[in-house]
Amino acid sequence: MTERTAGSGTGIRPGIGGGIQGKVVAVTGASSGIGEATAVLLAERGARVVLGARRTDRLDDVVRRIRKDGGAAVAQAVDVTRREDLDALVRSAVDEFGRLDVLVGNAGISRLSPIADLDVDGWQAMIDVNLNGVLNGIAAALPVFRRQGEGHLVTTVSTSGLKIVPTQALYAATKNAVRTLLEGLRQESTDGVLRTTAVSPGYVRTELVDSMDMPPEVREEVRRNMADLGIAPDAVARAVAFAVEQPRDVEIGEIVVRPTRQG
Repeated sequence: MTERTAGSGTGIRPGIGGGIQGKVVAVTGASSGIGEATAVLLAERGARVVLGARRTDRLDDVVRRIRKDGGAAVAQAVDVTRREDLDALVRSAVDEFGRLDVLVGNAGISRLSPIADLDVDGWQAMIDVNLNGVLNGIAAALPVFRRQGEGHLVTTVSTSGLKIVPTQALYAATKNAVRTLLEGLRQESTDGVLRTTAVSPGYVRTELVDSMDMPPEVREEVRRNMADLGIAPDAVARAVAFAVEQPRDVEIGEIVVRPTRQG
């Protein structure tokens, strides 16, 4: 059977009245954790997904799993600090499935240390990925959304931006910058074309801690908190799905998803 792309044949755009079935969703940071769980769940609910991340071997594994379960998925190598990679991700969605309905900006990194340590390289890395990476996604997706007359940006932020604690100031600053950016974009986009959603996870059992460059004692504390409090990535994926499935006249601006025991 030849798969029809969005808008072909019937003239009806998928998802126009809400729901996930038939929507085309691109996800960054999709090779593990929250991004992987989100791509898998949305595909199970009928979305056609485009997975982006740097670890293409992991991406290919996720794509194979989705296809084995009857879903539609493709992979695209993406480093969110490279504007051209986000352009390629969006182009892959349009070329493969005819459109892009949702961009889930999930890629992120964390470097934890006191400001006085002057980890300037770590600061810049977080700004490049957590803030500039989101901006690169917006720059790539927004023109497509405007041409289509609709689109949705769902972006992973963090509860670290809601409760500021020592060693997390720069990380929280990048996440709060994104939160501010999305709210400003929302206010500039009240014509009904664009929806924005910020999803703020608390402690989630992901591989993020393994990639953190931090003092050993801080790493161990984070590991303990993750093991003791962390919830499954699926919990955040369900929150993303809730925002995506709303009808076009409903915008879920922000969702906080954290363990019930997190302080």
